[in-house]
Amino acid sequence: MTSQVSSPAEQTDGTVVGEQRTTGGAKDVRRLDRVIIRFAGDSGDGMQLTGDRFTSETASFGNDLSTLPNFPAEIRAPAGTLPGVSSFQLHFADHDILTPGDAPNVLVAMNPAALKANIGDLPRGAEIIVNTDEFTKRALQKVGYASDPLGDGSLDGYSLHPVPLTTLTVEALKEFDLSRKEAERSKNMFALGLLSWMYHRPTEGTERFLRSKFAKKPDIAEANIAAFRAGWNFGETTEDFAVSYEVAPAATAFPTGTYRNISGNLALAYGLVTAGRQAELPLFLGSYPITPASDILHELSKHKNFDVRTFQAEDEIAGIGAALGAAFGGSLAVTTTSGPGVALKSETIGLAVSLELPLLVVDIQRGGPSTGLPTKTEQADLLQAMYGRNGEAPVPIVAPKTPADCFDAALEAARIALAYRTPVMLLSDGYLANGSEPWRIPDLDELPDLRVRFAAGPNHTLEDGTEVFWPYQRDPQTLARPWAVPGTPGLEHRIGGIEKQDGTGNISYDPANHDFMVRTRQAKIDGIDVPDIEVDDPHGARTLVLGWGSTYGPITAAVRRLRAAGESIAQAHLRHLNPFPRNLGPVLKSYDKVVIPEMNLGQLATLIRAKYLVDAHSYNQVNGMPFKAEQLAAALKEAIDD
Repeated sequence: MTSQVSSPAEQTDGTVVGEQRTTGGAKDVRRLDRVIIRFAGDSGDGMQLTGDRFTSETASFGNDLSTLPNFPAEIRAPAGTLPGVSSFQLHFADHDILTPGDAPNVLVAMNPAALKANIGDLPRGAEIIVNTDEFTKRALQKVGYASDPLGDGSLDGYSLHPVPLTTLTVEALKEFDLSRKEAERSKNMFALGLLSWMYHRPTEGTERFLRSKFAKKPDIAEANIAAFRAGWNFGETTEDFAVSYEVAPAATAFPTGTYRNISGNLALAYGLVTAGRQAELPLFLGSYPITPASDILHELSKHKNFDVRTFQAEDEIAGIGAALGAAFGGSLAVTTTSGPGVALKSETIGLAVSLELPLLVVDIQRGGPSTGLPTKTEQADLLQAMYGRNGEAPVPIVAPKTPADCFDAALEAARIALAYRTPVMLLSDGYLANGSEPWRIPDLDELPDLRVRFAAGPNHTLEDGTEVFWPYQRDPQTLARPWAVPGTPGLEHRIGGIEKQDGTGNISYDPANHDFMVRTRQAKIDGIDVPDIEVDDPHGARTLVLGWGSTYGPITAAVRRLRAAGESIAQAHLRHLNPFPRNLGPVLKSYDKVVIPEMNLGQLATLIRAKYLVDAHSYNQVNGMPFKAEQLAAALKEAIDD
């Protein structure tokens, strides 16, 4: 869905929820500037769909938003258990926000496991909506409750709303020819209808979505719509919900344009399609399904009309092998994976370095090592991206900072790969991939020109006057070698992993030639044109916080909190991690203290300390979840005061 907004304004991403109260009819309406809602239940309860639909309607309404889907690591964990809890958190506001929020104002808990898994994140006074039908003695014992929390006083500090969601849903669907089990599946739509009433969300889009999703099963579509409407009506009529809430559109938060809600993986897929069009090249994806990268394969497979070809390979090695072959054949080639897949692809990435062909290697990072935490986020593949190949095999590294920024990062990675004839690593992560935010759809004239010239004929003259094609005759500016499409008459040349002779591309074991080629490939990467890093320092701070990738949102929110409290702190964020921006060294040396928050054990800090001899301080987290703004603000305040 898209919405129109106008004129930018900067807001503070603080912690206080502003409130105004109005009365209209029988129930009060309170106006808030932001709300954080978390839907939680079993992995089969449809919490991701519920959150996604609430998000889509919120986007169409014009709020700024940020989401955090949180999936169980198991495909289908035992029902009613803590490992099986799936949640979806949405932060929406009438101004510019940066994170999914630290602590939910509202928790919708579909069973005791969902309540127990999430209650620790709720501040006192938060609203809790629970499905009382699931609070049976057996379900309570399964998650370790000695007594029923709905009646033992342990939730007295919260605003508790006990709602028999299952019973009410089944009752609302009596007229449909459904079994009780089938009817119960619609309880998430009842909950969605109730929350849509509470926060004055549009409903038409959800009803259209349900009719489209279940177009081949119209009875199921109408049953879900009936449950959705019943939830809305329940909120309107029950005495337990005496207040509803309004969060106005973020009309002043963004530049003028047409916006849509977008996830990181979807933005990345659109960026790849756009890069193919801007380069006027066919786009080829060679991929093996892996969480959390598979959505890119799914999305790109829908776009054959844009000259996109997708190949689901039998394994990771075959996926990148096919992609590299497509690059040799003149396509914009991509392979998508996560950390374990990068390890398997490393030999072929090294081959791409040797062949000097454009190839995008997209790594949607997740918790490791090995299989690790497939559905949780981490930033721990940076050193693998930098050094995870045999020999001297330098590769440029680009990292997006927000879900919407994945679009621009894909274009930037394609620019570098095509211009410099090199594989490029694009490091996203699970937090960006599955999270979403508003994205301004760019105008065509804002997109970069990525067109390339293929080699068309001889480019070197021998001493006897013969004109020949040298596959490693380099561009003096970029050091890129010519890109010769197979089958072009006169451009026949060897490829392979054995070292090439400079210029001719013939196999060479000469030590001096190998030294020259290694240094030339490194010089090509070092010479890539990347923008200078920009520093946000309005008050002449002594402490700089440096981030990369998905830490941008939490870091920026934390910096805003500190500045609102009167503290002076500077912020800079890296998109290009190899090569680093040329002004990074002088920037780092201009501050007394540099703090680097990372979702790893200090990988960027290690690189910064080694290259610039700066005593960078790490602040690290590897629990599979993104930083919280409050947590970072406290750590940065301590660094300032130290």
